[in-house]
Amino acid sequence: MRERDEDRVITKSDLVEIVADKLKTPKGRAEQIVNVIFASMENALKTGERIEIRGFGSFEIRSYKAYEGRNPRTGSPVEVRPKRLPFFKVGKELKERVNDSRPGGPRDPLMPPSPNGVPKP
Repeated sequence: MRERDEDRVITKSDLVEIVADKLKTPKGRAEQIVNVIFASMENALKTGERIEIRGFGSFEIRSYKAYEGRNPRTGSPVEVRPKRLPFFKVGKELKERVNDSRPGGPRDPLMPPSPNGVPKP
């Protein structure tokens, strides 16, 4: 995974590389797999379906009503239209795994080691 501005970020390209490495498949095929997963999730959310991944979390669409907001620069009123936004709720198991992780602790066997061999906090 690349590091950007001291933030650790896993991009879609990184996910493709991880899938390719773990499945021993060409990157083009791994990219198709990742794209199909994301497209399936997007289509499910567009049609109002909830996505639940046991041990990880769930995705759903939350609807927000229209309201009158304020322009932060001018303070003038601005109409904010109603909207639907994706919402992620972390699962209990993922929350526990993240909170139990610590530097030098056991690594997830599916994640590649960091470049210098030292686990990242």
